[in-house]
Amino acid sequence: MRAKTVIHVEYELLKNILQSKEIGMVIERVKANMVPPNDPAAEKRFNAGITSAAQLIRNIVDRRTHRIPQNHPDFKVKSNDE
Repeated sequence: MRAKTVIHVEYELLKNILQSKEIGMVIERVKANMVPPNDPAAEKRFNAGITSAAQLIRNIVDRRTHRIPQNHPDFKVKSNDE
């Protein structure tokens, strides 16, 4: 599907980052730099940070579903609750 808006591009990019197999390799590389061997406290913080970052990206993706093109399979009508 052709990029119709900036929001549409943001949505597709962030969704694909979350679904990417390569993101696992990046996470492992960052973990190797940030978590020393036998440091459970650093590992716990790292895992919490990864979970938090993934949730932030999911939230950004979810907030764009009502602004992507209406013929997009993931399009959702904005509810009044938001």
